[in-house]
Amino acid sequence: MKGWFRVKPIITVTNMFPEAALEKMSQHCDLRTNQTDQPPTPEQLKKQVAESVAIVTYLSDKVSADIIDSGNNLRLIANYGAGFNNIDVAHAAKKGIWVTNTPGVLHETTADLTWAMILGAARCLIPSDRFTRENQFKGWQAKMFLGGDVYGKTLGVIGCGEIGSAVARRALGFNMKVLYHNRKRMPEEKERTLNAVHTSLEELLRQSDFVTVHAPLTEQTQYLIGKDQFLMMKSTAYFIHTARGKVVDDTALVEALKGNQIAGAALDVYENEPALTEGMTELENLMLLPHIGSASHETRDRMADLVADNVLDAINGKTPRCLVPSWKK
Repeated sequence: MKGWFRVKPIITVTNMFPEAALEKMSQHCDLRTNQTDQPPTPEQLKKQVAESVAIVTYLSDKVSADIIDSGNNLRLIANYGAGFNNIDVAHAAKKGIWVTNTPGVLHETTADLTWAMILGAARCLIPSDRFTRENQFKGWQAKMFLGGDVYGKTLGVIGCGEIGSAVARRALGFNMKVLYHNRKRMPEEKERTLNAVHTSLEELLRQSDFVTVHAPLTEQTQYLIGKDQFLMMKSTAYFIHTARGKVVDDTALVEALKGNQIAGAALDVYENEPALTEGMTELENLMLLPHIGSASHETRDRMADLVADNVLDAINGKTPRCLVPSWKK
């Protein structure tokens, strides 16, 4: 085997992982797996890092500087997801440890879920389902679970990268006007293709009937949406969030929903995930999902295959193909 190792390197996978990708890696390494849904404790994670040449991590694994420091032979931290805010990337880079993610394979699936959330929130699908299951449905009523129309309305997309663009493209089928707010404006040709208009965040919030967030978590976007932003939105508007938890002040969202400042919301991510902010579970106009943006069989398999490719690159002495954008040695 080409690479740096006379014996098979130890690779650790911290949580459940698709079998095909495990098989792909197992031929080239001493593979240690955790095929349960219980993430390692910080102490266990530190031990795994200390033993491994590469470790496959999840967003639930908080890979801090002190954990990274325990990995004397560690070459790679391969995150199973598009995000990587759970890893101290700067510290890893300082020590020459590669950090990778899985870009370019989950945007369509996450866009699908975003639209499920838009439609579900607008048409009260979760409370309607619960109402029916509880045998409360006694016949058609004119004012039962009235929601909002989607067709022909205005969609506001905050963060129009791969996922945001995929969400905007689906809006064409609903004959929607699309506003977007992005750090950089898209090329005019792409704007025409998506029928999207670049605007300020304030204008987007004031005009949109549906606001969906797809911005990455950075110093600039942390708590980008809070009390002031919810006050700008229409009282008939819906708020959708599938990006990173701390882009939104969840307490402010709960208060906005309680005060009927907006009509409803749907969340797939949370400020202090997996903990929910107090008051969330009591709100009928709030859809709560367990971070399932990329949760389709096909997409999770593609993500796992990309993780395996990054691991094999690293143990064969090659720079992994999916270094995270902020990795700088």
